[in-house]
Amino acid sequence: MLIGLKIILLLLAVNAAPPLIALLLKERWNRPLDGNRMFADGKPFLGSHKTIRGVVGSIATGTLFSLFLGFPLVFGFCVGFFSMTGDLVSSFLKRRFDIASGTAVSILDQIFEGLLPLVFVKFYFSLDWVFVTVLLVLFIPITHLGAILFKKEILPVPGNRYPCLIRSRTRFKAWRACHIALPPLQRCFNLENILYHEWMMTGAFKLIRQYEKGVRNALDIRFRQIELEFSDIPPVFDSYRILFLSDLHLDGLPGLTERIVDIVSDIECDICIIGGDIRAEMYGSSFLAVSRLRQVISKIRTRDGVFGVLGNHDCIEAIPDFEDAGICMLVNDAHALERDGDTVWLVGVDDPHYYRTHDLKLAFSQVPEDAFKIFIAHSPEVYKEAAQHMARLYLCGHTHGGQVRVSFWDGPIITHSRAPRKTASGLWKHKDMYGYTSSGVGTSGVHVRFNCPGEIVLLTLKKCDDSPKGFNKCG
Repeated sequence: MLIGLKIILLLLAVNAAPPLIALLLKERWNRPLDGNRMFADGKPFLGSHKTIRGVVGSIATGTLFSLFLGFPLVFGFCVGFFSMTGDLVSSFLKRRFDIASGTAVSILDQIFEGLLPLVFVKFYFSLDWVFVTVLLVLFIPITHLGAILFKKEILPVPGNRYPCLIRSRTRFKAWRACHIALPPLQRCFNLENILYHEWMMTGAFKLIRQYEKGVRNALDIRFRQIELEFSDIPPVFDSYRILFLSDLHLDGLPGLTERIVDIVSDIECDICIIGGDIRAEMYGSSFLAVSRLRQVISKIRTRDGVFGVLGNHDCIEAIPDFEDAGICMLVNDAHALERDGDTVWLVGVDDPHYYRTHDLKLAFSQVPEDAFKIFIAHSPEVYKEAAQHMARLYLCGHTHGGQVRVSFWDGPIITHSRAPRKTASGLWKHKDMYGYTSSGVGTSGVHVRFNCPGEIVLLTLKKCDDSPKGFNKCG
């Protein structure tokens, strides 16, 4: 029985290798195995979907995975070779019947790539034909269902009105972060986060007896006020107050929501901006985070409402819940703030760090070129593009300011950002654009902070008569 399970797992690994390789490499090294040659009937020999990288990758996967299962290398190589031979036979037959390359055909797609290696396995282990037939009957529906899941959940691109640039790798990230319902599977598909954060890093802080202190530090959220001066902001927006909160991670640390409510309840502002990352983990339900978000939003006193963008911890499917909680979400979109005939534009994009679904061209498409623009993104990684669109203020978070710093090092040690270190925390400038990267409110990964308190920020935009003087820290 155990050997049958191992054989099925090996066949599934070999079968899954080509689409996963295509998912990761996209157009790289995708030369067709048949060299785009035609058969005697004038039809493609195999078709463009059968590539050299796919065949080599499958055989290599079978060879290496066989070691993990306790089989000899040569056994895994032969299973991979015969399975790919069967797959090529299926493709050859499909081309003869004018079935386009890449078209799924139940049973025909699976029968030969399962049968040929199982015949080899039968003679290698002297197995009974009935047992081999049972393995084949199991293999066919499993691989067929796997192909359906792959094509429906990972490869499809949503419709033209979907406000993101979508790639197949992005769909896979979204699937494992947002679409796995069962908790055991959620943890299985996000095992690297669990091993590193929950076991290794949290365990390390507990081992040196600093974990409880780090938790207390994480709840010691600071309220920071900053004044920025601009010569081109419309006069009616002079002294405009922006309450900025990023990286809330509301379901991560007990007591965090109450601490946020204590601070924001005493603040009056013109607008509140949420910089993304509402939930703590990269997987699982957003229900608890949204519930706590409602508590926070209900205590914010703002004239023009609450606006937000998605972070790398947020699922786009959670947007209706975020909006029901009181946030107007800007996903590659813009919103005009109007006062007495003058306008300031808010422009927000989808996550530019993990999902990389930002689209500044779409977001700025309806914004007048000479308008005063406040740009919002979860991370600082698109600062150059924002400056090219003449944004005057860039608000972001994501880095947590490093979250854990050491006293002898100026600035964060780890930023988790591809942008320059100058953009990793606090105020910065690029050309004519000012930026502010929040250290965040909550924590992620390990729920501790050292030498880097969380913050809630109130930015006041001031009108000045001459060229921008820079930024002034107040209070």
